[in-house]
Amino acid sequence: MAVPSQIALPLTLPGSGKPSRVVIGNANQAAYEALAKPAAWPFNSAVLTGPPRSGKSLLGQWAAGQGIAVIDDAESWEEAELFHRWNRAQASDEPLLLISNKQPWEITLPDLRSRLSGSLQLEIGVPDDDMVARLIEAIAQQRGLALTDGALEYLVPRAERSFADIERLVAAIDRLSLERKSPATMSLWRDALEAVQGAEQARLL
Repeated sequence: MAVPSQIALPLTLPGSGKPSRVVIGNANQAAYEALAKPAAWPFNSAVLTGPPRSGKSLLGQWAAGQGIAVIDDAESWEEAELFHRWNRAQASDEPLLLISNKQPWEITLPDLRSRLSGSLQLEIGVPDDDMVARLIEAIAQQRGLALTDGALEYLVPRAERSFADIERLVAAIDRLSLERKSPATMSLWRDALEAVQGAEQARLL
């Protein structure tokens, strides 16, 4: 199955007027491919987990557009209600996706725990260099930030392998560029890394 580097999702970020995008790479490709084939899910259900800002909710919104029932932040729901929704999905033959921010997700209700343990388990992992580069590009594009030549070569090996930190890094570059009224060049990239990671860590890199 050919996987594009980005999927245009059917939603618009407030005030942007632009369709949001989720980068598909090593960390989430398996999850994306599984979400595209709900007929293959055991018990017609799947559980998606992953680190903060990793695009779980965006994938969930994309899945909902494909006819999948989605419960986001499932760990905050009453377990009895989740059990009811799982049973309803079985009765209606409607695929059900639960998205959780917690891994492992502690479930106290034995019946729900046994049902979800048999569901397809999907997890978003750690992005590799190629995915980090495309994440930086996608976030910069969404913010309207122009990256000058050499930005990715400098930033990728120094960026934390964390979706949230990558987002903070691009936000810091954008903020500093606006504050200084200057294009994002190496000195600004260095200052943004220091702002996000701390001076000591930035010097080590």
